[in-house]
Amino acid sequence: MSNPERERVASFGRPEDGLAEATPWYQWGPYLSERAWGTVREDYSDSGTAWEAFPHDHARSRAYRWNEDGLGGISDVGQRVCFALGLWNGQDPILKERIFGLTGNEGNHGEDAKEYWWYLDAVPSHAWMRWRYHYPQRAFPYEQLVSENRRRSRAEPEYELLDTGVFDDGRYWVVETDYAKAEPDDVRIRVRLTNTGPEPATLHVLPTVWYRNTWSWDDNVTKPRLATAGEDAIGIEGPLVLQAAPGPDGTMPSQLYCENETNALRLFGAPAVTQFPKDGINDHVVHGAPTVNPAREGTKAAFWYRVTVAPGETAHLSLRLAPQADPKAFGPGFDAVLEQRRAEADAFYAELTPEGTSDEDARTMRQGFAGMIWGKQFYHYDVARWLNGDPAQPPPPPGRRTGRNASWRHLDAADIMSMPDPWEYPWFAAWDSAFHAVALAHLDPAFAKYQMILLCREWFQHPNGAIPAYEWAFDDLNPPVQAWAAMQVYDIDGRRDTAFLMRVFSKLVLNFTWWVNREDHDGNNVFEGGFLGLDNIGPIDRSHLPHGYRLEQSDATAWMAFYCLNLLEMARELAKQDPALHDLAVKFLEHFALISESMRERDLWDEQDGFYYDVLRGPDNTAVPLRVRSMVGIIPLFATKALHEDEFERVRRFAKSFADIPEHHVVGTPDTRFVAVGVAAHGRVRRILKHLFDEEHFLSPYGLRALSRWHADHPFTVELPGWTASVGYEPAESVTGMFGGNSNWRGPLWVPLNYLVLRTLEDYHTNLGDSVKIEYPTGSGQQRTAGEIAEDLRQRMLSLYRRGPDGRRPASGWVRTLQDDPHWRDNLLFYEYFHADDGAGLGATHQTGWTGLLAELVARPVGRRTEVER
Repeated sequence: MSNPERERVASFGRPEDGLAEATPWYQWGPYLSERAWGTVREDYSDSGTAWEAFPHDHARSRAYRWNEDGLGGISDVGQRVCFALGLWNGQDPILKERIFGLTGNEGNHGEDAKEYWWYLDAVPSHAWMRWRYHYPQRAFPYEQLVSENRRRSRAEPEYELLDTGVFDDGRYWVVETDYAKAEPDDVRIRVRLTNTGPEPATLHVLPTVWYRNTWSWDDNVTKPRLATAGEDAIGIEGPLVLQAAPGPDGTMPSQLYCENETNALRLFGAPAVTQFPKDGINDHVVHGAPTVNPAREGTKAAFWYRVTVAPGETAHLSLRLAPQADPKAFGPGFDAVLEQRRAEADAFYAELTPEGTSDEDARTMRQGFAGMIWGKQFYHYDVARWLNGDPAQPPPPPGRRTGRNASWRHLDAADIMSMPDPWEYPWFAAWDSAFHAVALAHLDPAFAKYQMILLCREWFQHPNGAIPAYEWAFDDLNPPVQAWAAMQVYDIDGRRDTAFLMRVFSKLVLNFTWWVNREDHDGNNVFEGGFLGLDNIGPIDRSHLPHGYRLEQSDATAWMAFYCLNLLEMARELAKQDPALHDLAVKFLEHFALISESMRERDLWDEQDGFYYDVLRGPDNTAVPLRVRSMVGIIPLFATKALHEDEFERVRRFAKSFADIPEHHVVGTPDTRFVAVGVAAHGRVRRILKHLFDEEHFLSPYGLRALSRWHADHPFTVELPGWTASVGYEPAESVTGMFGGNSNWRGPLWVPLNYLVLRTLEDYHTNLGDSVKIEYPTGSGQQRTAGEIAEDLRQRMLSLYRRGPDGRRPASGWVRTLQDDPHWRDNLLFYEYFHADDGAGLGATHQTGWTGLLAELVARPVGRRTEVER
């Protein structure tokens, strides 16, 4: 049966130089961020205080330098033209044009969005997308949210918008925006406005189109223009028009125009650049100010609808973004396009949904994948230009030239990237991107490959081989999971695109060499690496150690062994076409052997505890084990691989170091025998798993904790001369300010590492079969295969989004509205991490990036990999 969306995805092509080279269906998409203020890119201060340098209060009045934001909006692939909604309930002091939230310094647990919106549906070509937002009818309590969260301590919960009472009595609007493309450049837009309150209410709706400001930074750049193209259309250079249908009362909306230029007078007391600045539409609608251009032209424009809706009723608005206006644009064919694209989306997801999947899991998968698609963002950052300043603007403070990201002047990005969270993390992080690609490979293999290739391109990867970690500090380190993710994408796509694999492999070899040269302090194959994305998992900030100390890390060292094995697997696969790569397979097996030997001989393994720990080495080279039972000691489990016996022997003949390494054993049947190799010997693996599967330690009803619950009663403390630090079990938000205090690895459940444990167990079972069994849970007396344990972990993780016997969905916490109200209960938020004991979602609320792996677990259950993957 024909699947139109799958056919559109298949035509994506090979985007060698970005989405501009891809199929036209990708030229318009959800590339508009939910937040552009408070980012590193917009920070031109001397102190590097991004949140304070460009706060929310500036956002409506100040032109962005690097990218734009809006409510549930779209843009073209180069973000030249943007579209989003503006809303006003008649009570707020400003238009609602973007999501509000607390800065990193305002929230009692770091930055925090304080609104409710959802990515309900989307397909990879963006031919169908649905976004939902709940907007109070009362005045939005901006100051109340700031002051109350500022008052609360880290030991208290966050104060949320629902807590303010602003939604009481159902006095809010449900705003849903549907996008459907009739053709790649013909976008039908339907806005549905539901009044859930007890009385008639009026909502001002301002569908807005604007140009990203590209003219204020250079001299002699021609400014583009928007201008009226009739009473129902705004003309856009291109050519394009935004065409509007009459409102529910039959009247046409008025047109308002201003410039996407900074209101210098309001913000800085400087002379006005224009009479009609960026906040001109805001000031005109809210205050009646003469700040819109009566000539009906500018670089920002909106239709102004005033819609009154009876209680419980829904009104519709219709718009069309297309090359030219059509007097019949809003006839029966308009709705037919929307219904057709929605039906095609149903067919697309039906094909992805395994037989027997429950409705609850199918919803998790579809909304999870939708969030991943909505997480595609335009990412623009020319570091050299950012450091030096723009010709048409005042120069930045001199200190910037040697400050943040100063050694990354080569980085010059203008690409579509999969972001961790379009509001809280609207910038890439290297290991997040790798996990995203694994999930995206089910939806859109070409886009997933594009994401894997992108960070290795010459405008991202440092000339020395380093891969940028994340925008706040490109020099920091994320775990090197790119080779693993590339192999996963290659597997999901049918193990056929060796050209993709070769492109990634060649760049990752450079990155591996960088790690060896830069992060192995003593040349002993024990690696440092800093925080490695795990923020506050230890008693100390692992990126900023006491003077004279260094940290030998179990996780960094194990990640490098994991890296070796995945590069080995890539080399073996590529050597089928190019036998010369067999030498590299030997090289990575050799290096793996050296790392394994170091982990065995150094102090990383604690024989008494049966666990791996970090070791702090002092100026006199004394070793202080940091006996914290955390995911740091679990990561060595990932560095395990099974090779066919004949392949193993063929490689081992040339691998001098490996010949002496005992941590391998032969398993399987006489016909199919494997050699299992790993940094942890078989006995050590069993001892680690005993902790991991103990419900008093790591095993939770919803997966695996990041830190053992044992530390609730046994906090770990390390004392050094003049310095003391400790760590204890914290199952929810962080009570420390380490790394901004906005995430917590001291107990909660994190999906990506749970996912890696699960897939590692699945690999164990694929290679070991039913012959090896493990007690699970520890102390239960039940012996299970690794595959059975992996499936149980999968069920625990998916139960975060399933309603239990009490009717509660654990991820929605104890908030009655989110659990019970029909307007809220089935709209899923994909959180950054989860309460270790009750499963409540915590941290960033739209972290569909790596939490989207839950959707992947529905699409690819344990034991259902294809034979070609095996």
